[in-house]
Amino acid sequence: MAEVLVYVDHVDGAVRKPTLELLTLARRLGEPVAVALGNGAADTAATLAEHGAVKVLTHDASEYADYLVVPKVDALQAAHEAVSPAAVLVPSSAEGKEIAARLALRIGAGIITDAVDLEAGDEGPVATQSVFAASFTTKSRVIKGTPVITVKPNSAAVEAAPAAGAVEALAVTFSDKATGTKVTGRTPRESTGRPELTEAAIVVSGGRGVNGAENFAIIEALADQLGAAVGASRAAVDAGWYPHTNQVGQTGKSVSPQLYIANGISGAIQHRAGMQTSKTIVAVNKDAEAPIFELVDYGVVGDLFDVVPQLTEEIKTRKG
Repeated sequence: MAEVLVYVDHVDGAVRKPTLELLTLARRLGEPVAVALGNGAADTAATLAEHGAVKVLTHDASEYADYLVVPKVDALQAAHEAVSPAAVLVPSSAEGKEIAARLALRIGAGIITDAVDLEAGDEGPVATQSVFAASFTTKSRVIKGTPVITVKPNSAAVEAAPAAGAVEALAVTFSDKATGTKVTGRTPRESTGRPELTEAAIVVSGGRGVNGAENFAIIEALADQLGAAVGASRAAVDAGWYPHTNQVGQTGKSVSPQLYIANGISGAIQHRAGMQTSKTIVAVNKDAEAPIFELVDYGVVGDLFDVVPQLTEEIKTRKG
């Protein structure tokens, strides 16, 4: 069976959820071979094996932390040459897409970004994408070289599938360009205790209807009861009510959670482009004609200041 390279997104050995989703998708195409780089790479093996990796290629060097993406591209290129895979799968983060694009250019291959599903085809992997601000769904395949595909978080359920997970050292020779851009400092982001927005299974967002930064406490309270991430529309971010890092939309982040709850958001195309692939969408808006109601699975016509606290309290009661 053909092997499929999976780039591992991890933090000091703790594997992030999008990588486990990639392993699930990779098993549809062949045998997953994980590539773990940097500090703690070897510590990822047990988790990766539990989720289907037949091999784990590891390499640790200071370059991965000290410089930007080129060392990682060098390593993936080395893995590609060692394995000759049927495809290379990378999480669809900002860094992941840059790594994938550089790799595709180096190996002379086609690339597909932001896939939301993968399936095996007679002539190679077939990727499903949501395009043109989520107005259309397309199916595509790479017709030149080894397909390089980035996949959006929450595109597949994480499934355990124990495999050998044999750890092998990956031989990597860094290129001259690997040290061209040095990281001069890092500032840890203040933790809210909530899930990462792009990876969260549930996202609760607020928009113009929240009517003030202080009122986002209502949105946060609901999110905390659901174990959800907090998002915001561009209008709320532009008004200074919530950080730009939480903006959902065409000029913010794209999310694809199992559940998306939009509160006081009109549903302009800019916002819809960032959340329309959510599996279930719920909207609360006092304007019955708001465009958001055109795409929701469940809509509540009402004042969010009445509806959201009641919903939060009901969830709290049911949780006991």
